[in-house]
Amino acid sequence: MVIVMKKPILSILLMQQFIAFLTQLRVHFYLRNIPPLLPFLLVLVLVGCEASNDSSIEELKSKLEERVTQVDGTIAVALKVLEGGKETLFIHEREVFHAASTMKTPVMMEIYRQAEQGKFSLSDSIPVVNEFSSIVDGSPFSMDLDVDSQEGLYHMIGQKETIYELMYQMIIKSSNLATNILIDLIGASNVNEFMREIGANDIQVLRGVEDLKAFEAGLNNTTTALDMMLIMEAIATGKAVNQEASLQMMDILYDQYYKDLIPKKLPEEVKVAHKTGSITGVQHDAAILELPDGKRYVLVILSKELKDVEEGKEAIADISRQIYQYISEL
Repeated sequence: MVIVMKKPILSILLMQQFIAFLTQLRVHFYLRNIPPLLPFLLVLVLVGCEASNDSSIEELKSKLEERVTQVDGTIAVALKVLEGGKETLFIHEREVFHAASTMKTPVMMEIYRQAEQGKFSLSDSIPVVNEFSSIVDGSPFSMDLDVDSQEGLYHMIGQKETIYELMYQMIIKSSNLATNILIDLIGASNVNEFMREIGANDIQVLRGVEDLKAFEAGLNNTTTALDMMLIMEAIATGKAVNQEASLQMMDILYDQYYKDLIPKKLPEEVKVAHKTGSITGVQHDAAILELPDGKRYVLVILSKELKDVEEGKEAIADISRQIYQYISEL
């Protein structure tokens, strides 16, 4: 299902006031021998412009639908323009996906919240460990050192690292070891509580990474494109903890190392603050984008059950490019 919502130009009250103004303007024009229909023709022009915008986003919707159907798998899209009419466009926005590493952004948000609450400082150092407890029965497990995306941390095991550095590596290189250490610090349930407060009601952050007993029991971190859009919007608008914390989170997201999805086919001058995520058959990207002219928008593209991962990644990049072209012409 695809839904497109657009904020109306005028409320009913404002429309009534506008019509009254035009009536007075019509008399004014008549007394000066100016065609009295001119102001009403002006209204028709304005309405025509609005219809043209609606038509444009409908065309965009059709193109995205067509591109999505070309992929052997499921793709969800959630778009929100942050300025102007604040247009939104949704495709399968409430479909549930394995969150993969996109859940690390909510973890970062909760870290900043607890730092704001005085529970710790981001500059505090904590032990780098590789032993964690399964949420199923509390049994211990360790990370597989051969599959983590940020093996640089493993030489630190037994030593200490700052909370900020662990968080930074969790986001830019998607370090699973750092993620598990930080979730043990802040508590997964607190992450969920914070997400509910910002209106993300479906995302579930239950655990860290590589808890195989939890995986086998079906206890996975999940999200929807809509919830990820709300999460990224909170950061983009300065509502994730506070303005200063939101700006710091943006700076970290700008340093994302993996750029082969939403940013791949965009001009270099487009600023992209984002977090990717992937597991078998899954490719995600959740981003805040800023164009050179200052236009900003949030775009989330999630995928699952991809039979051909490269095909899916190409589709995500294509969708991002089409949306960029639409936004740049607004």
